[in-house]
Amino acid sequence: MSGLRERKKALTRASIQRNALRLFRERGYEATTVAQIVTASEISESTFFRYFPTKEDVLLWDRFDPIIYEALQDQPAQTRIIPALRAAIRESLDRVPEAERREIRERTELILSTPALRAMMVDRLEEPMRTLMEIVAARSGRAATDPEVRAVVGAIIGVGLTVLLTAPQTGGDLVALLDEGLAALETGLRL
Repeated sequence: MSGLRERKKALTRASIQRNALRLFRERGYEATTVAQIVTASEISESTFFRYFPTKEDVLLWDRFDPIIYEALQDQPAQTRIIPALRAAIRESLDRVPEAERREIRERTELILSTPALRAMMVDRLEEPMRTLMEIVAARSGRAATDPEVRAVVGAIIGVGLTVLLTAPQTGGDLVALLDEGLAALETGLRL
């Protein structure tokens, strides 16, 4: 469990992100400045940049990734990686209030509809990929460089990316679509 200091930082980040989302909704992403986000969040500019190096980072930060990673590490050791990940995602996101789910959807839609943000999101997949490789390696007793570890993580990231990039066309719930894709991986993709 993260300490008090980490939880306070996460709350501050979430508050800044919430204010930024409101401003993006009201004024548009491009028209909203860091100064406006700072004012709405009642923080200094230096505080903003301590938490987010750029305006884009306000949208790209996801407070749920570490929660999901922790829940994945807490799954029973004998559970295979895909069922463990599905359970971790369900356990983590089932506790998210509907208002926060709407914020996640809104943030995701904004990222996907803004070409620069979309490109940055794809560009930043390396960190979650490495984190998942470390977790999968630890759970399986293999090295993170093991071909099977890389393959399963690549498949997981691929499912996640496909769900995100096709979400506007499918119109479904992101968590349900992700679970559906992971379920297909779990059963062995009989195509």
